[in-house]
Amino acid sequence: MLDYVDLEADLDEEERMIRDTARRFVDEKVKPEIGDHYEAGTFPEELIPEMGELGFYAPNLDGYGLPNVGERAYGLLMQELEAGDAGIRSMASVQGALVMYPIHAFGSDEQKERWLPELGTGEAVGCFGLTEPNHGSNPSGMETRAERDSAEETSADPREATNASRDGDEYVLNGSKTWITNSPIADVAVVWARDTSADGSPIRGFLVETDRDGVTTNKIDEKLSMRASITGEIGLNDVRIPEENVLPGVEGLKGPLSCLTQARFGIAWGAVGSARDCFETARQYATDREQFGGPIARFQIQQEKLAEMATQITTSQLLAYRLADLKERGDLRPEQVSMAKRNNVRMARDQARIAREMLGGNGITTDYSPMRHLSNLETVYTYEGTHDIHTLVLGKDLTGIAAFE
Repeated sequence: MLDYVDLEADLDEEERMIRDTARRFVDEKVKPEIGDHYEAGTFPEELIPEMGELGFYAPNLDGYGLPNVGERAYGLLMQELEAGDAGIRSMASVQGALVMYPIHAFGSDEQKERWLPELGTGEAVGCFGLTEPNHGSNPSGMETRAERDSAEETSADPREATNASRDGDEYVLNGSKTWITNSPIADVAVVWARDTSADGSPIRGFLVETDRDGVTTNKIDEKLSMRASITGEIGLNDVRIPEENVLPGVEGLKGPLSCLTQARFGIAWGAVGSARDCFETARQYATDREQFGGPIARFQIQQEKLAEMATQITTSQLLAYRLADLKERGDLRPEQVSMAKRNNVRMARDQARIAREMLGGNGITTDYSPMRHLSNLETVYTYEGTHDIHTLVLGKDLTGIAAFE
C-alpha cells in the first residue's frame, strides 16, 4: 500500500495490529460484496456485530469494555475502513464519534452503563440527530423543541400525580431531523433540541429510544451517493422521554460541535483511505492494461497522473498523522480539524476522478472502486461541514472576522 515517506515505519505494535486487522476485514468481508450492495442501495448489516467484536466502535474511548487505543490507531482504523467504502467507515464513525462519544463525555453514569457496552459490541446501533430540513450548515437555527412536562401538572387525579412524580418529570419532543446515518436501523438516537423550559432555550442532548411512541425513522431512498449506507430521517411527534434521558454534562452548541470535531478527525483519515484505494486500483490497472503493444503505465501522461496522485495522498497522510499527534497530547483545535477535513476530502475527490479516468470505460462499472469512491466523496465533501463552511471557519481563525455572521 502507498506509504511513500515511510510513515508506517514508526507505528507501534498496537497500531500495526489495528491496521492489519481492519485491512484484513475489508479485504475479506467488505470488498468482495460492496459493489453489489452499492448497486442495490443496501448496507451489509450482517457486518455490524462483527465490527463490534473486532472493536471498531469508539476504540479510542476508555472504560465500559472499550479498548482505549491511541488516536493514531483510531485514525488508521478509519483509513482502512474507508478504503473499503465510505459507508462502512460512516457506520463506525457515527456509532463511535457521534453516539458513544457524547454519552461517554456528557452522559450520566447510568446512561453510560446502559448504552456504551451494547453500542461497543454492535448489539445496539445509534444515530446522531442534528441536521434538520431547514438547518444544515446553521445548526443554531434549530427548530426541534423539548419541553419539560411535570407529572403533577399533567395528571387530572392528584393521587396519580403523586405516583407519577416519583418517576420524575418528562420531556416532550417535537421536530424533525434529516440525512441521519443509521436512523432506520438505530435503537437509540442522540437528538439535539432546544429546551424551551429553560431560560434562553439552550440546546441540549436527549437520548431517544427509537421504539418510543411518536418516533419515526423513515429511510431515504434513491440516493446517487453513499448508496451502501443506511440514511434516514427522525420524526418526533409528542415523544415523551424521562428526564434521566437528558445528557447532563453539556448545554449549547458546544455539545454537538464537539462530537462533529471527533467525527471530522476520522473523516480526514478516512478520505486518505479512499484515495489510496483509488491509487492502488489505478496503478494496478495501468501496469496490467496493454494498448499499442505494452502496458499503459509506460506512457508519460499516465506516469504523471500516478506521480501527482501519490504526492497529494502523501501530503494528506502527513496532515492526518500530525492531527493525531496533536489530539493525543490534547492540543488539537477544531479549526485544525476543519483544515484537514477540507483538504483531505477535496484531495480524495480529485484523485478518485483521475483514477476513474485512467480506467477508461471499465472505470464506470462496480468491478472497480474509483467511481464508487468518487460518488461517495461527493457526500463526504458536504457532510459534517461543507467544504465552503470549513473554508469560512479557517478564514475566521486566520483573520478574526466571521464571514458567515
